[in-house]
Amino acid sequence: MIQAGNLFADLPAQQPDESVTTLMQSPRVRIERIVSHGQASPPGFWYDQDSSEWVVLLAGSATIQFDGEPSSRRLKRGDYLHIPAHTRHRVEGTDSQEPTIWLAVHVC
Repeated sequence: MIQAGNLFADLPAQQPDESVTTLMQSPRVRIERIVSHGQASPPGFWYDQDSSEWVVLLAGSATIQFDGEPSSRRLKRGDYLHIPAHTRHRVEGTDSQEPTIWLAVHVC
């Protein structure tokens, strides 16, 4: 079945948690749109995912910290990252003035 849509349509209003929408999923790949409004990872929390993730920032901005790196990485519109499986990382913050829109591709 052919699916179509617009990544900037129907953005959720600001809420306490990020909004994650699965756009496509197969046994080996999951593609998500994530919308953040100033959210950050909880203190002391680190993502440690079993799959690799490729993520691009489509709008807004974010700050990401990788375990073992001396400083955080500031992401702006158009920046992308490939995060290998089990690379510990955390979101230190996202833009609180406008939605931060991510496109995340998880590869199993």
